Amino acid sequence: MGLIVAGSVVIILTTVIVYLIRYFALRHQLKGIPQPRSYPLIGHGLIMKNDPLGFIAQVMGMAKIFDSPRMVLFWIGPKPALMLYSAELLERILASSRHLSKGFTYVMLEPWLGVSLLTSQEERWRPMRKLLTPTFHYDILKDFVPIFNEHARVLVNKLAKLPRGEPVEILSKVTLCTLDVICETSMGKCVNAQTDEDCDYVKAVHEINKLILSRACAPFLWSDLTYKLSKEGKSHQRCLNILHSYTKKVIEERKVELEENDWRLDGRRAFLDLLLEMSHNGQLEFSEIQPEVDTFMFEGHDTTSTGISWALHLIGNHPEIQRKIQAEIDEVLGNRSEVTPADISRFTYLECCIKESLRLYPSVPIITRELNHDEVINGVTIPKGTPILLNQYLTHRDPNQWEDPEKYIPERFSQDNNISRHSYSYVPFSAGSRNCIGKRFAIMEEKVILAWIFRNFTITSCEKEYESRPVLELILRPSEGINITLERRRLLSVDYEN
Repeated sequence: MGLIVAGSVVIILTTVIVYLIRYFALRHQLKGIPQPRSYPLIGHGLIMKNDPLGFIAQVMGMAKIFDSPRMVLFWIGPKPALMLYSAELLERILASSRHLSKGFTYVMLEPWLGVSLLTSQEERWRPMRKLLTPTFHYDILKDFVPIFNEHARVLVNKLAKLPRGEPVEILSKVTLCTLDVICETSMGKCVNAQTDEDCDYVKAVHEINKLILSRACAPFLWSDLTYKLSKEGKSHQRCLNILHSYTKKVIEERKVELEENDWRLDGRRAFLDLLLEMSHNGQLEFSEIQPEVDTFMFEGHDTTSTGISWALHLIGNHPEIQRKIQAEIDEVLGNRSEVTPADISRFTYLECCIKESLRLYPSVPIITRELNHDEVINGVTIPKGTPILLNQYLTHRDPNQWEDPEKYIPERFSQDNNISRHSYSYVPFSAGSRNCIGKRFAIMEEKVILAWIFRNFTITSCEKEYESRPVLELILRPSEGINITLERRRLLSVDYEN
């Protein structure tokens, strides 16, 4: 018995010694990467802020300290994580076919989204991306424009009924609009979020986003066992039950409907219809449909609503830019109120304004990857398995790439602007082979909704540009919402009740 105990002690001590040798060797190996002072094994855990507002302020401060190499290393306990924020360094990772694995943070999305296009690793992602890319072809997306118009009209109707001149928190209202849009385009069902905010599905979508964020900021909840036993984990499971049961019911009902119609997809088609058709044709397993529908829901409403709201905030601070937008919209639409697919391509200045808003406030401020192979950066070998944080927010404000980077200047993206920049200096939808598959959908939707708003209102931001502080959550939200005032334009007599 004594020999067994002694042997066990030797094995444990040997394991600990080997681990410590490897750990301190890794710290020595990475000492050439700029990094704040940290404590062995604990890392930066004692100094990093765990609230979203404090975290982004801290990251910005560190970025200024390590501005020259535009990279900084953090230690999450004994594990290193490297943040990069220059166009050249982002290209090293995003343009490479060697580093396609998503970072550890995506694991927290899997209980809701399953193994989908967003969360899957390289082996599963490649065939799925190839299969799904045709579903985002322009000929399919243009059929969604009437849906954009319908829900934008509801939004404008609600805004028109608000007391004149009183501040409006616009982000919450736009979010309900984009939720209606994404439900109908992805599942063929409208949850009427703008008129029924008490819908269980709507409330579950909002709550689970907050729960995922709070878990990401609390390392002690990263363990699945610990999380399931916590109060937050039980709330998370309740939301999952609501979300999964809803999408499962919609998928099954739509499948029966298509079977009864001999799989004819006449008229308006939802994303779900295309997936069901692929399943019917043997291209996709039926069990693979729900993760993709849930992923489209997750990616497609909050990101777009924050993009629209940041644009309203910035444009509302620049009356001269707003007048140019309104002149363009009036010229394109004439006496019409509905936006057509052809109109969208003619909103060229509005597109410049959207792109510049996404430069300053990218909806997804940080992309994460995990190195699949060792990578040499600035002469230092970063080992395989290291999480890489690709900071779009800071890259978009790099003074080496952008003149007056903190200023809102839509003309940067004009076709007449011949200034040459690095192709990875602007990546609001990521870049490389794992870029956002829904980029065109998002831009089309933003154009339509913003066109409806500026066609019918002149807006004024209640806060100056620098007063609305971003919060680094799953997406880049304003800390206290986006508050604007609305003045009805007298250009047209629009029937807001339709």
